[in-house]
Amino acid sequence: MSEQPAHNQSKLIGALREGVALVEMVFFKEVKGLLEKKHPDKDLSSHLMLAGAITNELFGTPNPEEKFVDFRRDNREVIEEEMSGLAENLPHLRNSLTDALRVQALCDSQEGIEDPGVLQAAEALGILVKDRNLPLPSAFMTLVRGLGEQYQLVVAPVQISPEEDRSLLH
Repeated sequence: MSEQPAHNQSKLIGALREGVALVEMVFFKEVKGLLEKKHPDKDLSSHLMLAGAITNELFGTPNPEEKFVDFRRDNREVIEEEMSGLAENLPHLRNSLTDALRVQALCDSQEGIEDPGVLQAAEALGILVKDRNLPLPSAFMTLVRGLGEQYQLVVAPVQISPEEDRSLLH
């Protein structure tokens, strides 16, 4: 009987992490677009690598693969420069990023990982909206669905009538 709540909590954590990942994708797309405008001389691969490094840096998930570690080291100054302008360049994402980073920290905490560094770094960059409340899971998932629709990353669920539902089963 005690396994059921843990199983439900595990499913909730998984769903919340998927929501965080969707916010990461939106952030990646936005950063890539900024980089393309700011550095038109660089090729697509450079934009992708740099956007990925900035995204990983913000969410505290650096890629351990050697080529990415090398890229991060070799482009440290550019990454830091771009990160310092995120709050100013992407003000429309601050609420979503705040919620996603806080939900990520909450999920980490539920899994025994206590590291406030990501939130502290986001606050230092001016990205974190300090007076914004931590959203309830349902509110966060609603925000994520809306963001996913807006950026055409998810398709909103459609209401199906009972007749249509039965016809799909037969």
